[in-house]
Amino acid sequence: MGYTLPLFLGIVTASAGITPPGLINMTAAKVSVNEGRTRALIFAGGATAIVLVQTYLALVFAKFIDRNPDVVVLLREIGLAIFVGLTVFFLWRGQHAPPVKELKLHSKRSRFFLGMLLSALNFFPIPFFVFVSITLSSYGYFQFRSDIPPFVLGAGIGAYFGFYCYIAFFKKLEDRTQFILRNMNYIIGTITGFVSLITLYNIIEYYWL
Repeated sequence: MGYTLPLFLGIVTASAGITPPGLINMTAAKVSVNEGRTRALIFAGGATAIVLVQTYLALVFAKFIDRNPDVVVLLREIGLAIFVGLTVFFLWRGQHAPPVKELKLHSKRSRFFLGMLLSALNFFPIPFFVFVSITLSSYGYFQFRSDIPPFVLGAGIGAYFGFYCYIAFFKKLEDRTQFILRNMNYIIGTITGFVSLITLYNIIEYYWL
């Protein structure tokens, strides 16, 4: 299928990663409401530029991991401890979280660089794409030797599409989005708990099965 499959997978995985409400996509929506869609799209362009860099770095790191199976096992064990810790933290914080505050935008200078800044402060895409690419590679859907460029391009398209959806449809989904924001700690805790179980199973399978 050449470049089509990795391009498609990049679009799908990035779109899925952008879907949960977070600082970047909610800021994009806020900019759209306060300053217009054009400024919001410029903001999204800056955020997407950083996503492209983060995706490439993640795939290069994943390529190294894929070539060293012992590193994979070590990272799984470290990852299990991290995900268990995150699960406990987010579930605890869900019970003690302060009310969601309205996001305030002070400066109206270049929204492109603001998007780059906020995106650069978000390190989640790197471990996310490391995990995704290694998983896809294990099932034969991704090849590190040839599929990195189209996957990175697809991730950029998917990320920008995700931001665009927030910009275009935020008003229609605002009530539902606020509900998700109020319960975001529980949602993240549930996801990290699920990932912890998968990681634990993989470790057990490696050592004993």
